[in-house]
Amino acid sequence: MAKESTTIDVGEPSTVTKSTSHVVVDEKKKKKSFVAAAAGGGYKRGLAIFDFLLRLAAIGITIAASSVMFTAEETLPFFTQFLQFQAGYDDFPTFQFFVIAIAIVAGYLVLSLPFSIVTIVRPLAVAPRLILLISDTVVLTLTTAAAAAAASIVYLAHNGNANTNWLPICQQFGDFCQTTSTAVVAASISVVFFILLIVISAISLKRH
Repeated sequence: MAKESTTIDVGEPSTVTKSTSHVVVDEKKKKKSFVAAAAGGGYKRGLAIFDFLLRLAAIGITIAASSVMFTAEETLPFFTQFLQFQAGYDDFPTFQFFVIAIAIVAGYLVLSLPFSIVTIVRPLAVAPRLILLISDTVVLTLTTAAAAAAASIVYLAHNGNANTNWLPICQQFGDFCQTTSTAVVAASISVVFFILLIVISAISLKRH
């Protein structure tokens, strides 16, 4: 009498169990990565909105600084038929450079607004943020140079220089000095804004 053989196949359930566990692990990883991306995009979008508002404020500051310096002019009340005492921004090449440079900076800020808007819509995009970081750094250099050069002339106008016998003129041209000083202060504030913009871009480019 022949014996019947019995075969037990246990391989298939094990394979199904392993594949199911892999699927569960992959889904958990995807959920974690999605949550991390959403969290990163959230704070980066907030930084992008702050960046946009800072640019709007910097546009107003730079336009005001350039306009105020451009209108800096004063004529003393005492003059003769052949002699008139007058001071204007165009009498100083440094102030002329200031007006042109800060006007260029204001124009750049206007052109940078679309890139800032893109970073709000796509907070995880690297290219527009990197472009803003590089451009802001270059323009910061120009703004600092213009503000520092104008500040040195304003300082001489207020205090003079005894070593070179340069007399202060602000005792006579008080309004002129007040106007130029206001323009320099406004440009200095825009320098601070650019530093904040660069810091925002650097933080936004961080992966974690």
